[in-house]
Amino acid sequence: MARILLVDDDASLLEVLALAFQEAGHATLSARDGTAALALLRKERPEAVVCDVNMPGLDGFSLCRRLREQGDAVPLILLTSRDSEIDETLGLDLGADDYMAKPFSMRVLLARVAALLRRDALRTKAEAEPAPPAPIESGPLKLSPDRLEVLFHGRHVAVTVTEFRLLEALVRRPDLVLSRARLLSIVRGDDTVVVDRIVDTYVRRLRRKLEQVDPAFDRIETVIGAGYRFRAFRG
Repeated sequence: MARILLVDDDASLLEVLALAFQEAGHATLSARDGTAALALLRKERPEAVVCDVNMPGLDGFSLCRRLREQGDAVPLILLTSRDSEIDETLGLDLGADDYMAKPFSMRVLLARVAALLRRDALRTKAEAEPAPPAPIESGPLKLSPDRLEVLFHGRHVAVTVTEFRLLEALVRRPDLVLSRARLLSIVRGDDTVVVDRIVDTYVRRLRRKLEQVDPAFDRIETVIGAGYRFRAFRG
């Protein structure tokens, strides 16, 4: 499932933790202090860290601070035998994701690590997904490419996919004359051979639908012998 780095100067506790995480299906890495943990983090890139606070040399607080200062957002849970509000606040302020006081329930620790792994997976997925395209606006006309939605004066205009692509092509290029062949190429995205006059049919439908919202709509202009252009709204 995931690789978990376990950091504690107590060898017996490390062994217990490793066994519990391995039984839960995880691979484990172990370090006895913060310095060794840093080296493993750079080399192995584990998916989560469970770290004791009280260790010689680089302690858990210092390790957490070092990681966050370096921009490393690996999920990290701090363990401590000092059950105090001050410790908890400090750990969380330094960037720890969770905090557990010893003695703790192994089942609860496993559940908290699982929750952090799920959260991190969702965050990674969200960051990897491209942001939805921004709406295209011209005066009272608004197009949402991700939803294939047209709003005109705040009212929804029902259009087909082809009609949307045609309108989008025109609105994205205000005041430019686009030939029927060029419009078909943009709308269809291929070299399909069709009668380019079909664009006239799409334009008529678009005009009719937009005129149902505003009878004065006249922004899609016919340029005789050349094609069509969208006259942008001003002001």
